[in-house]
Amino acid sequence: MSKLRLDKILSHMGYLSRSEVKKACKQGLISVNNKIVKDYGLQVDTTKDEIILNGEKVVYKEFIYIMLNKPDGYLSATYDKKDKIVLDLIDKKYLAFEPFPVGRLDKDTEGLLVLTNDGKLSHRILSPKKHIPKTYYAKIKGKVDEFDIKEFEKGVTLDDGYVTMPSTLKILKSDEISEIELTIHEGKFHQVKRMFESVGKKVIYLKRISMGKLELDKNLALGEYRELTEEEVKLLEER
Repeated sequence: MSKLRLDKILSHMGYLSRSEVKKACKQGLISVNNKIVKDYGLQVDTTKDEIILNGEKVVYKEFIYIMLNKPDGYLSATYDKKDKIVLDLIDKKYLAFEPFPVGRLDKDTEGLLVLTNDGKLSHRILSPKKHIPKTYYAKIKGKVDEFDIKEFEKGVTLDDGYVTMPSTLKILKSDEISEIELTIHEGKFHQVKRMFESVGKKVIYLKRISMGKLELDKNLALGEYRELTEEEVKLLEER
């Protein structure tokens, strides 16, 4: 459905609250198709009508898709009484869309986190039936070797008896502190950390670098974010 109330469009997009839209209409600050609008409840076709607010063109979007390079110390949540949450890093113009994290990263885990208000997309990505791959870079206390590669290929047994799906372990450096990349196809609680615990090793640093075929933008510093392109949104669901 492409027709929406003018006040709903502007509040949804984070430009003004509904009461502020009412004031702006009275002040003659809003036009639709080059006509000053006094009726804040006007039905506007979001696919073809042109809205101008105080000289600025309003481009309507139903959904937003944000790539965040999540820093350590933030919860992948939309609300918490005590801790900082990832939404604290996002500009209020995006918060009007009520975005939420697609999946989660542990508080001490960094890297790629997607925020959106598209519930259907989130459900598809997180569906256990989809097995969307997620790749992590990690530093491991202990020497990671060929034995670990073979164990992860078979699937390892976690502390609660769950046997993971086969995963791909790539060793970047094998030493007292090893560096690896691990691709998994499910998202159990603390999964990467627990997988290494199952082979007697400990994760000391963890960063997600890709979801599906979407890779973390290397130009994003920790805490920085940007909107995804249409092509990048599609990459999220590719395996």
